This record gives sequence, C-alpha cells and structure tokens, in this order.
Amino acid sequence: MEAVHDDGSPSGSGLRPAAVLVPVVAREQALTVLLTRRTDHLHHHPGQISFPGGRVEATDVSPVMTALRETEEEIGLEPDHIELLGELPEYRTGTGFRITPVVGLVHPPFDLTLDSFEVAEAFEVPLSHFLDPGRHQKHRMEYQGRMREYYAMPYGDYFIWGATAGILVSLYRFLDGAR
Repeated sequence: MEAVHDDGSPSGSGLRPAAVLVPVVAREQALTVLLTRRTDHLHHHPGQISFPGGRVEATDVSPVMTALRETEEEIGLEPDHIELLGELPEYRTGTGFRITPVVGLVHPPFDLTLDSFEVAEAFEVPLSHFLDPGRHQKHRMEYQGRMREYYAMPYGDYFIWGATAGILVSLYRFLDGAR
C-alpha cells in the first residue's frame, strides 16, 4: 500500500520514524477506539488528541515494538491485552515524521495508568463514529508558508484532527475496501 500524507507531499526522505498503536477496544456493546489527549505543556502537539506512540528508538526492533513500548509507557496498557491485527500504510506528517500505525484489538478488562507528564486523559470513542464518511471533514491551514490539507473528526468536546484523523481515515478506507 502507498503511504498517506497529510500535506500532499510525496517525499519521505529525512522524516523521523515513529509508530503508534491504533487500539480498538472489544467492548461487549460495540467496538471503540482508545485515544489520548496530550498534556498542554508539551513542546510538540500540546493538548492534541492522539494515539499512544512515539519515535522509534535504536533499541526497538520493529514499529510494532515501538508502538507497544510507547503504549505501555504512556497509558500503562500492557501488551498481553493487545491482539495485533496488522499495520496500516505509513503516514507522513508535515511536522517531520513517518508514522507506522499498528492496529491492535484490546481485550478488556484492563486498567490504565497514565503518564501524567505526557497524557492528560484517555477516552474511548465508538469505532462507528470514525467509520461514517459523513464525519470525515477536510480542513486547510497555512503552515510554514504552505497551504496544507488535513482531516478532522470532531467528537463531542474533542477535536480529533491531523495525523490522528488521517490514520482513522486510513483505517476506514482499509475496512471499507475489505467489505
């Protein structure tokens, strides 16, 4: 599959590798997606809605390991609760990252322990919200002298946008194509 870009750029050279977990929680009532809100004091993307994840470190043997390590560090979700389902296409950001989204089915019950420095809160959104193409909004903004397009999928008081929304659109496209 081809990489997805939030700014329309085809190049991936010089981008820093990162990985996130797209945690789909198997609730009895319906599937949900577990998201986090970053703390307001962080230098990069303060207050934004995100997936648990981060930069690939030299000791990480794969993007899957990065996603699982970062998830455990950020929200305390242990890997034995996560059934790995696969990877979505690489997502390249205008802020200098190439992100590998790793999709995992999370089996309750589980307890979360948030890293209070990085994560202000964790919350779940019904997967059905993101699978409704009517909720996929396209926005534009100028960033570093260039006009950039990005997706947004507001949910209640949460403005889910940028790479997080773009990865959710990628998940929607994958699932829609599988039907």
